[in-house]
Amino acid sequence: MPPSDLHRHLADLLQTEKGADVVFQVGRETFPAHRCVLAARSPVFSAEFFGAMKERRTAAEVVQVNDMEAPVFKALLCFLYTDSLPEMRKEDEDVMCQNLLVAADKYDMERLKLMCEVKLCEYIDVGTAATILTLAEQHHCHGLKKACFHFLSDPAKLRAVMTSDGFKHLSRSCPSIKNDLMSMLAP
Repeated sequence: MPPSDLHRHLADLLQTEKGADVVFQVGRETFPAHRCVLAARSPVFSAEFFGAMKERRTAAEVVQVNDMEAPVFKALLCFLYTDSLPEMRKEDEDVMCQNLLVAADKYDMERLKLMCEVKLCEYIDVGTAATILTLAEQHHCHGLKKACFHFLSDPAKLRAVMTSDGFKHLSRSCPSIKNDLMSMLAP
């Protein structure tokens, strides 16, 4: 029995834009897509296109996406159609996964969110720990939060992180987390 190639067929559908019935405007870029595919993959898109949140749109109307950059939305569409992350340059992977995690939370896509959490665990270091922990707290990523706390359980690493700009942002955004971290330093 050959392996499933549904993901390839759906990726071709996205790439060729054949039968696309919705267009997203993200920055200066447009992305034609298929409402049924999006609705099947995301409860938020399902509600937006076919449920109680349904907005009456004509084929000529464009859906504006103002809270995301075009490369992130393109990666989100790739995942929606193929159930896999797009290929990324290694040096862009951590930032892209942070942005995709936010998008996954927004569109209620638990699998994508978990995939981003796993990837981001690889990037926890002194320079990123506070930022990733803030993201984990704000988007209810328990595994990622646990990985950050594990990294920060080393007092030397925690002290180094506490001098970062990311820690200042964490302190403002998530004061209870800051208090938890401070108590880790107490003897």
